[in-house]
Amino acid sequence: MKKDIEIPVVKDVYVAVVHEWNAEFLSQDWNAYLINDKEIPIEGVLVVTKGYQGDRKTSLLRHGLGTVAAKSAAKIEVIQEELLAFTNEFTVTFFAEGKLYDKKYIFRKHSINENAMQELPVLDQRGVLVK
Repeated sequence: MKKDIEIPVVKDVYVAVVHEWNAEFLSQDWNAYLINDKEIPIEGVLVVTKGYQGDRKTSLLRHGLGTVAAKSAAKIEVIQEELLAFTNEFTVTFFAEGKLYDKKYIFRKHSINENAMQELPVLDQRGVLVK
């Protein structure tokens, strides 16, 4: 029975953190994005986020992103500067091609920084990417 269950592997969907200008607050913010680098849209997207460091932890946040178009990105949330010292975890669940997909993306503590930035797919920016 257990061997008959197919667990699809998530491909071409990533979480990235970008350091970008916030014109409203006139500051540089770290923003988390879900990147859909697939040729098809992903639907019913739900992202659950949390951060932790030892016995300290953040609130568990749930973000319903709906449908994310093919070759596009959707903003998940702003990450406060103090939380870069935490391990930040993003659990992404979505439907594509009639199947349910689920994957956990983990940014280890202090891994979100200017030195870890790289060119990002879909977004024309540099950021920290977890595949």
